[in-house]
Amino acid sequence: MDSFEEKALSYHSSGKPGKVTVVPSKPCKSAEDLSLAYTPGVAKAVLKIADNPQDAYRYTSKGNLVAVISNGTAILGLGNRGALASKPVMEGKGVLFKRFADIDVFDLEIDEKDPDKFIDIVASLSPTFGGINLEDIKGPECFYIETELKKRCPIPVFHDDQHGTAIIASAALLNAAEIVGKKLEDMKVVFSGAGAAGCSCARMFLKMGVRKENLVMTDIDGVIYKGRPNMNPVHEELATASPARTLREAIVGADMFMGVSATGLLKPDMLLSMAKDPIVFAMANPDPEITYEEAMATRDDVIMGTGRSDYPNQINNILGFPFIFRGALDVRATEITENMKAAAARALASLAKEPVPEEVKKAYGGKEFSFGRDYIVPKPFDPRVIEREAVAVARAAVEDGVAQEPITDWDGYVMELRERMKSYWE
Repeated sequence: MDSFEEKALSYHSSGKPGKVTVVPSKPCKSAEDLSLAYTPGVAKAVLKIADNPQDAYRYTSKGNLVAVISNGTAILGLGNRGALASKPVMEGKGVLFKRFADIDVFDLEIDEKDPDKFIDIVASLSPTFGGINLEDIKGPECFYIETELKKRCPIPVFHDDQHGTAIIASAALLNAAEIVGKKLEDMKVVFSGAGAAGCSCARMFLKMGVRKENLVMTDIDGVIYKGRPNMNPVHEELATASPARTLREAIVGADMFMGVSATGLLKPDMLLSMAKDPIVFAMANPDPEITYEEAMATRDDVIMGTGRSDYPNQINNILGFPFIFRGALDVRATEITENMKAAAARALASLAKEPVPEEVKKAYGGKEFSFGRDYIVPKPFDPRVIEREAVAVARAAVEDGVAQEPITDWDGYVMELRERMKSYWE
């Protein structure tokens, strides 16, 4: 067992096992407290909610409670390890929700692989929560599961493996393109990987301005082209008319490579065949499609992003889901719309262009950050992220008409967020 493995296992097992716990939000120290918290006082809240379901947001924790749900069929880079083995990841998401957005989480590991049965289970649990974060569910079932749950649940349903990656990658692409002086509508974009994250990133890149005719998707069988035999229905909308049939052929002259696939697929000679100032987001974890060192040694004009925290430009979902749900919950959104996702991406892109406060630099060992090739998205430990992203998401929810409790005083909302998160940043 290496030292990091020992440290990781000790982190999870020391003291109280696991990473999350439940703490009452009201006192229960006296007989009177007990009578208010449970019988007979609890009956008063029950009757209020029975008469008006919206009162659940007033008398229970529903409005600040998110379910992080998985069946363990696609855990991180570990594959299908089962529902129980997914629990450390789901608890980890709970830690991040709380630390970065003060959102409470129940993690639910559901031992059910049948998509329809899984949907029934989650839908039946949905009254408990203000939002649902789906996680580590294999494709293509994940697309169907999210679509059906969005139809059945009157609360936000968000598959983070799809949309979280897409939002952060879109923010990074907006800034990288600006830095190299290219317009999204003129850029040739090539994907390696057409699973949940790949397809969602592709759709969002199109929304941001990339042209359909300039986008090429590849998977384990090569280029996803129009008329390809036995094509997954999910891929039909993203199929290309390009004559290229392999990643190696498709990458020639490309302005951007988006890797959401497997280690080592982008070779140095393939990187050399790309256009001037190539943008490479190699997101395979823990080892990317091409290493940072290899990419930088191959070309000095490349803008490189990975999913790792030990290299510049970490494109990580942590910059998305806590703040997106914060904004959605605070206006009681019934769903997370495409405009809400786009607003999140643009807010992150905009923040990266601003001077970085000293407290952020201190969180990263005094390292200097400024907008450029090595800093295209903000850092998670930047306290301004919640102010910009949650507000942008909430605004978009109001504009899209999905906010049940629209905010009118936006300056006041920013101050509320600052006060809410104050203890986390002190």
